[in-house]
Amino acid sequence: MLRLGLLLLLCLLIVSAVSLGQDQPNTPVVPDTCPVTKPAEKPFVPSAPHPPEPPRDEFWFGTDKLWTALPTTGTWYGLPHFTPDDPTFRQKLGFWRQGYDPRSEPQPNLTVKGKRLDSSAAPLKSDDHANGGWTADDQFIITGINFPTIGCWEITANYQNDRLTFVVWVAP
Repeated sequence: MLRLGLLLLLCLLIVSAVSLGQDQPNTPVVPDTCPVTKPAEKPFVPSAPHPPEPPRDEFWFGTDKLWTALPTTGTWYGLPHFTPDDPTFRQKLGFWRQGYDPRSEPQPNLTVKGKRLDSSAAPLKSDDHANGGWTADDQFIITGINFPTIGCWEITANYQNDRLTFVVWVAP
């Protein structure tokens, strides 16, 4: 279990590294036709024991029942391909839920679906199952998604009858 926890922590660090790279001066501009999810005037702040602040240049989006961290720019760019032979663009997503315990539910039944809003495209693909992870002061669910193309994407996550939908611009 410790090995799984360390692996998931490493995945979160990689996601944070991708996020840190997203505030470069040449951040792609989101087209006006893509209604990316932006921070609310009154931002969501998770209850303790979860961190009240997300990683740099991100904001919490959701409710205590299900939330994630999204880029303040509304853009994910420079995403890697899942494998060298795979043309899809890979993103790891962390989700949180008040009371979630990865030790009792190491592979939570979280599903993630997505559709491109600005053009026709195959739906995004998500990992077969999510994984639970934890640090000394936080518990989370992590999964990976693969976008078949760049563009404007609406993503919906479902976990235990709770739904979270948001829009991001996926750029090269």
